[in-house]
Amino acid sequence: MPNLFWHDYLLIVSFFASIAGLYLLHEPKPSQSNDTEATERILFRMCFAYWMVYCLATSIQKLALPDWEILFINLKITAIFSYFITFSCVLCLPLHRISSRQVV
Repeated sequence: MPNLFWHDYLLIVSFFASIAGLYLLHEPKPSQSNDTEATERILFRMCFAYWMVYCLATSIQKLALPDWEILFINLKITAIFSYFITFSCVLCLPLHRISSRQVV
C-alpha cells in the first residue's frame, strides 16, 4: 500500500466532488433551452468527466506494479491528455459566455 500525501487526498476528494457535480448537472428530461445554455451545460459536464478521468489515471499510477511499464506509460499519457482537455473546457466556459453575449 503506497503512502498517501496531501495531493492524493485532494484527488480523492475532487473525484467524489466531480461525481457530485455530474449528479447535480444530470437532467432526466431535457428541457427546451436555447443553444447557449445547452453548450454551457455540456462544457460543465465535460469538465467534471475529464477531471474524473484524470483523478482515476493519477490514482491508478500509484497502485500500478513496476512490472507493468506499458500500463504505467498509458496511464501517464491518459492523465496528461485529460488534464489538458479539462483545462481547455474550463477555459472555453467564460470564452463561450463572452462570445454569446457579443452575438446577441
